[in-house]
Amino acid sequence: MPTLLINVRFHDGRYHGAGDWPPSPARLFQALVAGAARGACLPENARLALEWLEAHTEAPLIGAPAARETTGFSNYVPNNDLDVVDCDMRRIGELRVKKAIRPRLFDPAIPLIYAWTLNDADEERARSFCALAENLYQLGRGVDMAWADGEILSEEDLTERLRFYAGKLYRPARRPGVVVLACPQKGSLASLIARHDAGARRFGTQVAPAPTKKTKGASLLFTQPPKARFRSVTYEVPNEVLLFDLMFDGGRAAWPLRKVSELATKSRDSAAARLKAALPARNAEIERVFIGRDATEADKLQRIRIIPLPSIGSTFADHGLRRIAVEIPPDCPLPTADIDWAFAGPLFDAATGEVVKSGGRDVALAKTNELKMLKHYGADDAEPARVWRSVTPVVLAAAPRRRIDPKEMRVQAKAGKERASEEKKACNAVAAALRHAGVRNRVMQIRVQREPFQSKGARAEAFAEGSRFAKYTLWHAEIEFAQEKSGPIVIGDGRYLGLGLMSPIPAAPRKAFSFVIPEDCQPRASDRELFLRAARRALMALDRDSASDKRVSRLFSGHEPDGSPSAKDNVHVHVFLAASRKEERLTMLHVWSPEGCDRRARLTIVDRKRFEAVVSQLSVIRAGRLGVIQLEPRNQEATYCSSGTSWVSETCFVPTRIPKKKDNVEEALADDLRRECFRRGLPRPEVTIDRILEGPRGGISGDVRLDFTRPVQGPIILGRGSHLGQGLFAPFDGVN
Repeated sequence: MPTLLINVRFHDGRYHGAGDWPPSPARLFQALVAGAARGACLPENARLALEWLEAHTEAPLIGAPAARETTGFSNYVPNNDLDVVDCDMRRIGELRVKKAIRPRLFDPAIPLIYAWTLNDADEERARSFCALAENLYQLGRGVDMAWADGEILSEEDLTERLRFYAGKLYRPARRPGVVVLACPQKGSLASLIARHDAGARRFGTQVAPAPTKKTKGASLLFTQPPKARFRSVTYEVPNEVLLFDLMFDGGRAAWPLRKVSELATKSRDSAAARLKAALPARNAEIERVFIGRDATEADKLQRIRIIPLPSIGSTFADHGLRRIAVEIPPDCPLPTADIDWAFAGPLFDAATGEVVKSGGRDVALAKTNELKMLKHYGADDAEPARVWRSVTPVVLAAAPRRRIDPKEMRVQAKAGKERASEEKKACNAVAAALRHAGVRNRVMQIRVQREPFQSKGARAEAFAEGSRFAKYTLWHAEIEFAQEKSGPIVIGDGRYLGLGLMSPIPAAPRKAFSFVIPEDCQPRASDRELFLRAARRALMALDRDSASDKRVSRLFSGHEPDGSPSAKDNVHVHVFLAASRKEERLTMLHVWSPEGCDRRARLTIVDRKRFEAVVSQLSVIRAGRLGVIQLEPRNQEATYCSSGTSWVSETCFVPTRIPKKKDNVEEALADDLRRECFRRGLPRPEVTIDRILEGPRGGISGDVRLDFTRPVQGPIILGRGSHLGQGLFAPFDGVN
C-alpha cells in the first residue's frame, strides 16, 4: 500500500518546544493549520486536506534524529496579566515572570519524518496534502523555524528509505508504550477553529448594577478558550539491540557467570579503543557514550549498555556466558553501524594490549542474528511480565550490608532487627535504581536476598570478583510491577557492566486489585455508591482507550454490545467493585474479577489479560463533587481474600427479589441469601439475621452472618448491587 511521507527539516539544530521528543503528530497538524491559514480564513482545499488527514484512524510512524536535552536557562518576560496593574503599560515591568527554556540539540541534516499508510483511493487527496505541507514555516515555538515537503512512496520505497534513515523510529504501540503523543482525530480541525475564534473573544465586559442613576459600573471578564481535541497514542521507543557470540579460537564456549563484570569491561574497552582509532575526532564523545567519562546527567540517555547474557530458559541451562547484547538507546549520537563494527573482533586487555585469553584460547566477539536468547529476558517481542527476578545481582551502593569478620562470626552475628533494617534499606535503593534506569512503572512489591533465585545461579557476593564494586553492595532482587512490562531490564549502579540483569517470571493473571486512598482525598462512607460508580466509569474509560475498536467490553460495562444487560446462564461476567472504610471515611478500593467472586464464572484468556491490563492502569478517579481522587496500588487486602467458616456482612445485603407482603421478611431474606450462595458456587450456609432495614418503597436489606460447615475462601460479595459494593462480607473473628 502507498504511504504519505512528510519530511520536516529545521533551519537550526535546536528545538525549543515543550513536551516530549519527537514533536507529536498533533503539533505537526497545528503547524500545518497555521501555515495554510490566511489570516482568520482557511482555504477550502486546505480544509478538505486537513479533514482527510484527521479522519485516519491509524497513527503515523515517526522518525526523529537523536536529541540531547541541554541544561537550559531562564528568561524573564512580562506576564500576560496586565489587568493586575489596571492595564497601565508603564507598570508592565512589575509583571516579570521566569520562563525556563531547555532546548534539545540534534543534527539538522536528519529530517523528522511522519508516515501515514494510505489506501489506493487516497492518493489524489494525499497529493493535495503534499502541496499543503510546503506552507509549513515553524514547528515548536516561534523560534523553531522549519520547512516541510511531502511525497507518496510505495511500500518497497518506504522500506528502503527507513533502512538508511539515520534517526530513530517510533512506532504506535499495541500495548502500553514508553512515550504518549497526541494525534489528530475526527473533529480536531473544528476544535482548533473554535479555539481560535474563542481566543479572539476571550475578553468581554461584565456590566454591574448601577450604583446611582448617573453612573454604571463595569468590569473586564475573561473566558478561557476551549481546548483542542486530540487523542493520545502510545509509541514504542525500542532500544536497538546488537547480539554477539563469544568465540574461543573460533569455537563456542562459556565464560564464567561470576566474571560477568570483567567480560563486560573488556568488551567495552576493546570496542571503544577500536572506534577511537577509527574516529579520532570523536574521542571525547566515544568515551562519554561507552565509558561514561565526563558524562553529565543528560548523557545517561545516550550511553550504551553492555549486557553479557547468561544461558537460561531451561532447568539444564548452566548460566554460562555465551553471548553479549549491546543495547543502543534512541538518543545515542554514534551510528549503529559504527558500534556494530567496533564490537566485532578480538578482545584486548586495556593494561597490556594483548588479546584476552580464557583457558589458553583467544577470546573474540562475532555478530549473530540469532535473537531467541533475548526472549528469555523479555525482549524481541516476548510477552511482557509483572514479576522480574535478578539473574546477576543488583549493585546498590546506597544500601551496603554490614561486614562480618569471618573470625568473629559469633560475636558479630546480626540480629533479626538489623537484617530487616538492611533489607528495607535495600528495597528502597531498588526503587531508586528503577527510577534511575528510566523504569517508571508502578511497583507493588520488592524482595531482596543474597541467595540466587535460580538453582544454578550464584550468590550475590560472588560477582564482586574482577569488578570495582564491593561485595556488600550486591543484592539479588525480585520486583513485582502493577502492570506488565517488557524487557530487557537492567538496574543498579552496575547496569552498564552487565550487573542488575533481570529475567521475567511467568505469573497467573491477577483476579484482584486493591488501591489505597490517601487521607487528603478520602470520600465519606455515605458517598460509597457515588465513589464506586465513578470508579466503574474510570475503568470503562480505560477499557475503551485500550481496545482496538474503541468500544467498552462486557467485562467492565456489564452490558452486551446491543446495550442489554449481560446475562449468561445467570453467571456474573463483569467486574465487582467494593470499598472498605475506617470510621467514617473510605480508605481502600477493591476491584475483583468475576472469577474471584463467582465460583462458576469462567473468563476467556483474552478477558483475563484484559482485566489485568485495564485495572492495573487505574491511578486516578474523577468523582464529580467528590473531587479528584488519587489511588496508590497495594497488594490485595488479606481480610477479604482469607478463608474462614464464619463471615459477617460489612455492607448491607440486598436480596435479588423483593418479598411479597404475605411472606415472612426474615425468612425471605435468608432464603434469598442461600439461593445467592448456590448461584455463586458456595456451600449452603447457616444464615443469622442481625438486623433488617426497610426502604421507603418496600425494599429490604440486612446485616447478616454466614456460617459454613467448612472453610470458604474469600472474597464473598453477594446480592443485588454486589457489583457496586453491596453485600460485602468479611471473616468473623468473634469481635467485628
